[in-house]
Amino acid sequence: MRVQLVQQAKDILGQSDLVMITERVDDVALLIGQMVTMGFPEVLDRHIPRHWTQRGLSWGWTAVIWLAYIVTEGDHRKVSMETYIKGMHHTLSHLTAQSIEPLDFSDDRLSHLLKHLSKPAYWHAIERDLNERSIEIYDLAQNVIRCDATTVSGAHEVTEGGLVQFGHSKDDPTRPQIKVMIGALDPLGMPLATDVLSGERADDGLYIPLIQRIRTGLKTSGLLFVGDCNLTMSH
Repeated sequence: MRVQLVQQAKDILGQSDLVMITERVDDVALLIGQMVTMGFPEVLDRHIPRHWTQRGLSWGWTAVIWLAYIVTEGDHRKVSMETYIKGMHHTLSHLTAQSIEPLDFSDDRLSHLLKHLSKPAYWHAIERDLNERSIEIYDLAQNVIRCDATTVSGAHEVTEGGLVQFGHSKDDPTRPQIKVMIGALDPLGMPLATDVLSGERADDGLYIPLIQRIRTGLKTSGLLFVGDCNLTMSH
């Protein structure tokens, strides 16, 4: 925004105009601050490989800023990020102390980040590190862990071997879906492990791998895992 000053102000300031930059912050500062406290940028940068020719923002800071945008705007589209960064460039640069450019959030680059996060070798290590930091910092009770699966349906194209498939639906059986399996502290509800799976998968085969991963990450004995009847069927 460029504002023309009256002559008296020009004489005092010694310049012809004043440039004012206005950016809507909302809760972005709070969200980024919380993720920094959790060590999110460092954890992701530790486990997601960075190519030796790669320039620009690190994967950890890219994920932090993108997640803050998704939560505050309720918009998960990749295509909208470059425009958002242009309108929040100064705020985000000050909050993160990073050099940020719109091209750091191009559609191709965000797709590349998602491919990294979809690989179990990277995701399980990130999950384990975040759990260790959170449990240690806040001393959260970890006696009872509730495991459960849900489905998310939508108007998506179904492709062979793809993530979105038709299956037993808790919502609308006429629409394809994905399946999400979560293990969380009970009653706090803090997620400890998450699996995003193709929609035709049955629940009963998903519990044991998730439970084993949580036990390995927490390194604590005496845990009680709670689930529905499908947990019993998975033994």
